[in-house]
Amino acid sequence: MIREPLIFEISDEGKHAFTMPKSDVPVREDALAGVALRDGIDGFPQVSEIELVRHFTRLSQKNYCIDVGIYPLGSCTMKYNPKINERLAGLHGLSAVHPLAPEESVQGNLEILKQCEELLCEITGMDAFTLQPSAGAQGELLGMMLIRACQTGRGNPRKIVLIPDSAHGTNPSSAHICGYKVQEIKSNAQGTVDLDDLKNNMNEDVAAIMITNPNTLGVFEKDIKKIAGIVHDRGGLVYMDGANMNALMGTCRPGDMDVDVMHLNLHKTFSTPHGGGGPGSGPVGVKTELEPYLPLPALIRDGKKLRWDSNRPQSIGRVQGYYGNYLVVVKALAYILALGPDGIREVSEFAVLNANYIRKSLEGEFHLKYDTSTLHECVFSDKYQMEYGVSNLDIAKRLIDLGVHPPTMSFPLIVHGALMIEPTETESKRDLDLFIEAMKQIANEAKENPEVLKSAPHNSYVGRLDETKAARHPVLKWADGSVE
Repeated sequence: MIREPLIFEISDEGKHAFTMPKSDVPVREDALAGVALRDGIDGFPQVSEIELVRHFTRLSQKNYCIDVGIYPLGSCTMKYNPKINERLAGLHGLSAVHPLAPEESVQGNLEILKQCEELLCEITGMDAFTLQPSAGAQGELLGMMLIRACQTGRGNPRKIVLIPDSAHGTNPSSAHICGYKVQEIKSNAQGTVDLDDLKNNMNEDVAAIMITNPNTLGVFEKDIKKIAGIVHDRGGLVYMDGANMNALMGTCRPGDMDVDVMHLNLHKTFSTPHGGGGPGSGPVGVKTELEPYLPLPALIRDGKKLRWDSNRPQSIGRVQGYYGNYLVVVKALAYILALGPDGIREVSEFAVLNANYIRKSLEGEFHLKYDTSTLHECVFSDKYQMEYGVSNLDIAKRLIDLGVHPPTMSFPLIVHGALMIEPTETESKRDLDLFIEAMKQIANEAKENPEVLKSAPHNSYVGRLDETKAARHPVLKWADGSVE
């Protein structure tokens, strides 16, 4: 494979892509007095327009993306999203609206926000939603802030948050940032919350439990109402991480499971491409007791008008400069309205069907630590392959050779050598079979030719990197050109 040079390596003195004509507007010499201005950038690449276009086009062609093939990342819901929703979000009246525009001039835009809030309430069974958080992690943080505010309003913020060992990895951070000590709850042999361990740890110092349902094993917490009852009986609140809502939509509602607070990921479940750092949206839904604490401003219907309401003395305040990632909400609403109730349910049904098709097809080839029914994802391990010295990292690197993106690795932590697979509802049987056959080929190679796995990938643009060395001994280049 031909190596694409760095743009600095194709630079030639004097080349340029485009030059603006000299301005005929008079320059005020004092306009930027005292401001440090840069005349140029030392070493900045000098290339022609065609070289620039071809360089980045060639790089883009080496990228793997959802438009190329399956992205089976467990707990990440990396599914294909309808392109028309991107076109809708690009309409001038949506993409060019100013965040400080008067309410009277943006009633249509506000209606989009309000309809999305109302439909999310209907889908989840919660009583109110805020669309302010710009990502799932911020939604988690807001959820814990609301819990702390509510417990403080009751008279005691409490000290501890319980988190099952099968929960998402960001949950402990969100609790810790809000001043809570985290107490882990163990899983039982079925991979669900151990009720006895929960009972032993639930006391008057516990503010809440943060539970992921379905959990990171893809297992539905069938005792969720019992769990909520144990926590509620001692004055705690129940937070549900809704990142795996792709498995539940139209089938069951967290609000009916006695969940008090939850977040959703519009950029995972409701039609915005996920990955690359954004854009994201992590709306938070609450039951009635926590509604007064939602961030400002709240969007309310006032007769036939919609308006922002900041007269909420119990609110925790703002968590976003304006009001969330608006265009992500546009795409989410378009997705929900296009699918309708039956379509929303089918999303979850096909996501569960696809995951179980992969699971049944690979049983016996890869180890399953928990032999429990799973929903939208399944978690294998490298236990069988380790008998031949092949790890989950080797499996992942070999998948790259076979033209398939690897699944999530080494998580959840309760499965050693984990391979966490979520195909989502958008994958066809043909593409699922391509993934399954690649995995079966790797299982066979582990027995017959393990060295081909240990040295993979062989056909990728970049070979296997030493991630450990890169982390422990980074090479840093400073502005003056010195290297450390």
